[in-house]
This record gives sequence, structure tokens and C-alpha cells, in this order.
Amino acid sequence: MTVAHMLLAAGILVASGAIAKADGELQSVGDTYIVSRDDYSAFRGSHRIYSRMSDGLVQVEYCGRKYWVRYATVAWTELEVEQNYIVRVEYNWGKGWRPICAHPEEQVTLEDLGIYDDPRVIVQNDGSTVKSVNRFTAIRESFRPTTVEDAANTLRGN
Repeated sequence: MTVAHMLLAAGILVASGAIAKADGELQSVGDTYIVSRDDYSAFRGSHRIYSRMSDGLVQVEYCGRKYWVRYATVAWTELEVEQNYIVRVEYNWGKGWRPICAHPEEQVTLEDLGIYDDPRVIVQNDGSTVKSVNRFTAIRESFRPTTVEDAANTLRGN
């Protein structure tokens, strides 16, 4: 084996180790992510998606299954596709990553979620610049006793 071949083999070994390390850092068995990969299937980045609701998440559907995601995840997905990377929903089954849904960017967009901000702004702010309303707060406020002054302002159109 020539020195050139040995250097090439060493370079490939180092590169594959870096890719494996990046894949291993994603998270634990059973987690589901939207994963971005380049044309050679090398890991670029990921955003975790959830199987149940939590604060700050919005319900979406990928390939007929419901998930909860951050607005920034949907925006990031759009930006990755814009850069011609391959984006899929993948599941960590303990022996690697299994693609479970292709083209999530075609299934859920920011516009589908009522967000018309630039995706870069959404990612930078980790969400929409539009203030969302917490439904429990809205319900609580609807039962709040009205003062005489509030009632008078309502009648005057204030």
C-alpha cells in the first residue's frame, strides 16, 4: 500500500468517526428527530420532535402521525431544504437511526401554522415574533370579575 493510499484510508477513517460521533450525540434510544443530511447521508443537524404536548409546542402531523414541535423546528426544516439538504423524520432505535417519514417540509410549513415571518427570524428568536395566547389564561381571564370601570369602558368602546 502506498503512502497516498494510507493517507486516504486514514482520512476516510477519521471522517467516518466524526460522522459517527455526531450521530451518537443526537440523544437516547426512543427519541424522534427531524434530521438534516447532506447528499452523502452525512449528519448535518437535528431538532427533536415530541410525541406529547408541552408548553411552547404546536401539534403537527408527519406521514399520518401526530407530533408536537417548536415553531423554530419547522422554520429550521424550511431553511435546511432551502440549502438543498435532505430532511427526514428519524427514530433512534438503539442500533442506528431509522428514517420514518420523508419530506416533512412538504407536510408542515410555517404558513400552515399561521406564521408568515421569515424562517431565519423564527429560528433566531426560537419561535414566532407574534405573541401566542395561552388558552388557559384566556379562559381564566374570561371568568375574571368585571369592575364597574371596565364595564363602562366596554360600553364606551374603549
